[in-house]
Amino acid sequence: MIGAVKRHFLWAALFSALANLLFLAPTLYMLQIYDRVVPTRGGTTLAFLTLALLLAFATLSLLEHVRSRILVRASIGLDRRLARTLIAATLRQQAGEGIGRTSRQPIRECDQLRQTLTGPAMFALFDAPWTPIYILVCALIHPLIGLMALAGSLVLVAVAWASDRATRQPLLQASAAANLSYGSQEQTMQGAEAVRALGMRGAMVRRHLAEREDMLGWQAEASFAAGSRMAISRFLRNMLQSGALGLGALLAIDGQISGGAIFASSFLLGRAVAPVDQLVGSWRSFVAARASHGEIMAWLDGATDDAPQTSLPRPKGRVDVERVTVEDSHSQRLILNNLSFAIGPGEMVAVIGASGAGKSTLARLVAGAIACDQGEIRIDGAERSQWDGDALAAHIGYMPQQLSLFAGSIRDNIARFADPDADERIDADVIAAAQLCGAHGMILRLPQGYDTMLGWGGMGLSMGQTQRIALARALFRDPAVLILDEPNAHLDSDGEAQLIAALASAKARGAAIMVTAHRTGLLGPADRILVLDNGRMRMSGPRDQVLGALARPRPAPVAGAA
Repeated sequence: MIGAVKRHFLWAALFSALANLLFLAPTLYMLQIYDRVVPTRGGTTLAFLTLALLLAFATLSLLEHVRSRILVRASIGLDRRLARTLIAATLRQQAGEGIGRTSRQPIRECDQLRQTLTGPAMFALFDAPWTPIYILVCALIHPLIGLMALAGSLVLVAVAWASDRATRQPLLQASAAANLSYGSQEQTMQGAEAVRALGMRGAMVRRHLAEREDMLGWQAEASFAAGSRMAISRFLRNMLQSGALGLGALLAIDGQISGGAIFASSFLLGRAVAPVDQLVGSWRSFVAARASHGEIMAWLDGATDDAPQTSLPRPKGRVDVERVTVEDSHSQRLILNNLSFAIGPGEMVAVIGASGAGKSTLARLVAGAIACDQGEIRIDGAERSQWDGDALAAHIGYMPQQLSLFAGSIRDNIARFADPDADERIDADVIAAAQLCGAHGMILRLPQGYDTMLGWGGMGLSMGQTQRIALARALFRDPAVLILDEPNAHLDSDGEAQLIAALASAKARGAAIMVTAHRTGLLGPADRILVLDNGRMRMSGPRDQVLGALARPRPAPVAGAA
């Protein structure tokens, strides 16, 4: 992963090397001032030395500016390399892991890593390799000054190691608690209307405050530990710089170094320990970045690149569900248990059953929204993995129970956010889909018609309007397979009649249709009915036969029967 921006890091290291060489300019300036200019009263020498120092400082500033831009470019390059893979992996996670597993947000980890790459912690990291060189220069002035610089650096490294040991676990716990807190608040915000209507605001506030208390507790523990180590580090650095002045003065009194070397040794020792001190101060960023790097690598190891697949022809509309089983990871309950059936082209199958029987899970499974734990879903005889995911999805119309419209125009939602610049037929196909389900007139009555903008979750429409838009999206470009989950839940009688007409039209052109239903109005056009009971197939057969069997009263149990 980091190899993708290796070239940027090499250039940043080069500019850091040049910048650290130029940091020697003030030391040389000091030596020349005290050892040559002051004793000889050389004004001309002072002027040229000052000019050279100004040029060095100007070059140093330019180098640091360029180094900063290089690291920003590295951050952007890393995002371009990772963002697509991580976002796609996040969207695939629910389908890949099944029911009941919560999605993490690897893109947040990517942003955390990028922010560390462009922050002061990286500058300290690039400057750290120059610490031994500054220690060597101190030793050239006098071995005792070099020894002091070496001892001080080692002590600061020990402080950094202790800071890592003290803050690593609290920071990891704080990060996990923060993710839980933010996710919980987002969930509450999505249900804000129900929270207000049911008088749950106080309870939700208490819940979120308790989650934040846990997060703040871990953050405080990490901050206290890091703060104490940083205070020790600053104390040692100041003591070392002042100690270098005192040691230099003692050596100068003894005639072992010059007067200029007194101040040069203090400056050099400060430069030697400064990167280590900065690393201690930035240790929280390093710990967070290291954790983010580990998370991202785990995602990249688990993410498989979409290998080129043979392009299969447009499906004719045969769906085979073969021994599928879906398990709820939280309760270990089988939501679907060894279920098998088929839907042929031009056939409509209605799935009915009590609440919790597994109807919506079955619809999600057949549509490809989730994956099964066991079994196979075949489209035209090909197992789903043999199809390119997006290519197959273009031939599947799916309307979930949670309608899931997105922020954007109505046209974009119906067109599944296809690029209008890449396809001139989009507008015509959008209108055709809306006309097919009777939504065209309703859309035209909106303020901007098809260009009406919706908020997140389709805000701006009633539930009935939202359901019609979602149905038009499912019918977009006459899919070969049509999966509708409770499509008439929010429709009035006219809307239900238009829905039934749309289903009849889809059947006539040969689409395979599966509809889940509670209301009996949709059972009329069905060819077969499946009855689910606790994830199992209780009954299956022609519509009239199944309805007749359901209408017959069950025999009363015989008294005393075992």
